[in-house]
Amino acid sequence: MTLEDHAGDVVGKARKGLGVAPEQVTEAGGFTAESYAKFEQDGTYDGLPDLVKIGELLDLNPDKLATIVSGWCPRAADLETNKTVRQITTNEGMEVHCYLAWDAATHEAALFDTGWSAEPILALLQENDLGLKHLFITHTHHDHIAALTPIRSQFPEVELHSSSPNAPEQQRNQPGQVVELGSLQITSRETPGHADDGVTYVLDNFPGFAPKVAMVGDAIFAGSMGGAPNHYQLAREKVQSEILSLSAETLLCPGHGPVTTVAEQLSVNPFF
Repeated sequence: MTLEDHAGDVVGKARKGLGVAPEQVTEAGGFTAESYAKFEQDGTYDGLPDLVKIGELLDLNPDKLATIVSGWCPRAADLETNKTVRQITTNEGMEVHCYLAWDAATHEAALFDTGWSAEPILALLQENDLGLKHLFITHTHHDHIAALTPIRSQFPEVELHSSSPNAPEQQRNQPGQVVELGSLQITSRETPGHADDGVTYVLDNFPGFAPKVAMVGDAIFAGSMGGAPNHYQLAREKVQSEILSLSAETLLCPGHGPVTTVAEQLSVNPFF
């Protein structure tokens, strides 16, 4: 699976978040105006830009940025060890992931976001003989909740969890709350920035000492982070304190792009 963001996206998100003019990055990186516009658009360049000066200007780690420029992809971080967690990908002009997790003993299931379409979710529930008990929303951008209505129509008793201020009080995430899904335990961590109602859900207590899983929405991607032009520093701070503070082996399951780990992102993500 390709990365959600190429190096030009990374630089562009930092530039916009800090309010830096394109001309400043053009000069720092040794671009022409045309070549910088091309780099930000598709990540390509004619001559290697000055990543040290770009990093100094945009508060990006230049060595990590060089790793992304070189074509880095995540290692074999995947959900194979966590036998009861599945990634579901749908595409309606934009590819987006949602995730289904369940307890093997009780067959109680939890859905994290919905993506564009309910059909693959319903098929996976039926295939594994699961009952959907909880629906957790990482943030209410349309591509992540497009299938919310048909899912709730199919499962009217499903318990909804979000940090949206528009949600009824009983549906809002509470500090310190632990939601039990059979033997699994689910907690929430507020990660606003990309979205005002952004939240990360951490699944723990898997059998066989399988690693924790964090459903991060668009807060962080493999090698990048969600765009946050209006709340950029808040977004970075929340990823650092609420996501990258998790144990190194924790799997990070984003709304776009490949699964990664905390350790991997601490090593390669230019924003952190």
